[in-house]
Formats: sequence, C-alpha cells, structure tokens
Amino acid sequence: MSDSVVIIPTYNEKENIRKILNSIFSQEEEFHVLVVDDNSPDGTAKIVKNLHKDFPERLHLKICDKKDGLGKAYLRGFEWALKHSYTFIFEIDADLSHNPADLIRLKKSSKEADMSIGSRYCNGVNVVNWPMQRVLLSYFASKYVRFITGLPVHDTTAGFICYKREALEKIIARPIHSSGYLFQIETKYRAWKKGLHIREIPIIFTERNAGESKMTHKILREALWGVLALRFSKV
Repeated sequence: MSDSVVIIPTYNEKENIRKILNSIFSQEEEFHVLVVDDNSPDGTAKIVKNLHKDFPERLHLKICDKKDGLGKAYLRGFEWALKHSYTFIFEIDADLSHNPADLIRLKKSSKEADMSIGSRYCNGVNVVNWPMQRVLLSYFASKYVRFITGLPVHDTTAGFICYKREALEKIIARPIHSSGYLFQIETKYRAWKKGLHIREIPIIFTERNAGESKMTHKILREALWGVLALRFSKV
C-alpha cells in the first residue's frame, strides 16, 4: 500500500478529471487518490467510477449529498485519509493548474518539513496564462494576508500542499468552518501558530484549459475580510 494519498475536490470537472488521474498514476512513485466530488451535475463522479476498474487499489471516491464548498470537501478527505493511515496527505486542484510531477518534490520536502507548499510566489511570480489583473490580485492578496497575520508564507492561498500526517492531525484538531481561499489561509496559519515547520517549494502554476474557474471576486472578498477575524481567533 502507498503511504501517500492525493485529495482532489471536484465540481463539474469532467473535462479534466481523467487527465489528472492518469497523470498522477503515471508518476514514478505510487500515489493513491481520493476524489471528493461536490455532487457535480456534469457526471464527473461517473467518470471516476468508470476509471476505478483500471485502478481498483489506488482510486477512491466520496460523493457529497450537495454542493458544500472546498473547505468541507477537503475536511471530508482529510478525515478519510487519516482513518486509512496514510503518512503523506496532499491537496491538488483538479484542473491541471498544478503539475502532478511536482508531487514527488513536495513529498521529498515533507520528509523534513511538516507542511510543504507548492508556491507560485516564493521565487518571483511563476504563473502561466493568467491575465495580469488576476496575477496582481492573487499576489497582493497574499501580501495582505502576510501583513495582517504575520504568516511567513509567500503563497498564502496556495492549494497544492503536502501535509505530514501528524501535522494535519494538529491543524484540524479544532473545527475549521471556513471555506474557499480562507480555508487555505487558515490551515497554513494554524500550522504556523502551532510551531510546525512550513516549507515553500517553487512551482509553475498554469491556468486551466478546460472547465470553469471556481474563483470569483466575491469569494476572494470574503476570504480577505475573514483574514481579519482569523488574526484574533484561537487556533
């Protein structure tokens, strides 16, 4: 059995899910995958079910009863992964904006660190095919989070992460109620406040070619306001 599981939250990702799964399963190291589908109406879960026959030991699926958001999808995935005794637990986007080949680099880093982040901004700005307005919005959002919270992470909203098992147990020991980008910020903030070793690994982030982005200005605004509350919360 592999010691690593990659959690992929999905909502209407039928154009991408087959590609990312095949890419993960083609890596030199063995990774298991848990797809947490947010009740996609486009048949994403059906595609995963059909692929299961090709990867019966490596591919797993949880289907939510309703669309519940990114944070709850990841928390369901974390709970499942911890029950199944994996040592390294990954987050990755379904849209191929993160290169599955970088899973091996993150895992290698996490043998020494508690939390390894695939970072767009720790070594300049490494983003491909994003309009400049969105690059600036994302980059300065992370600067804002660093200023408000003191969190020493360049890419605070990153969604490509490897957690060491013991670190993840500490991070989610108290309930997490945030979702979306705030969820990504809160997990990193908790890790830092608990004294865990966080390491950023530079990656190249590529904008999706298929499907629709789930990021909206409303989601980002909610996250930025939520950072103020996070700054004075208990972790």
